[in-house]
Amino acid sequence: MDEQDAIATLSALAQASRLRAFRLLVERGETTVPAGEIARELGIPHNTMSVHLAVLTRSGLIDSHREGRSIRYGINVDGIKSVLRYLVDDCCGGHPELCSPITELLNPAAYAGAKSPDRMQRS
Repeated sequence: MDEQDAIATLSALAQASRLRAFRLLVERGETTVPAGEIARELGIPHNTMSVHLAVLTRSGLIDSHREGRSIRYGINVDGIKSVLRYLVDDCCGGHPELCSPITELLNPAAYAGAKSPDRMQRS
């Protein structure tokens, strides 16, 4: 991830409705949620929520897939890890001991036995 990607990703979260939607999806974990359900739970009009979900999808933090007439959204674990890695590398540059607990969590080897989510992943 480069600086421009990080700015775009963090900008996607710098809006209250998008941050609330992202938090809702993180709370759901590996479960994907229909767009209409997200809008209802957050009390946001469907068309407005669609725009917010599109911004989060473009940022790489969430993914979507069509299921019948509905679009379902879920977290993109790789996208989330990518922005966290960028922040840790940038903020801890030259002092890795400051971020060792975080870097251990972001190390792909730490997830070796973990079940991967059944959804689209960005590369």
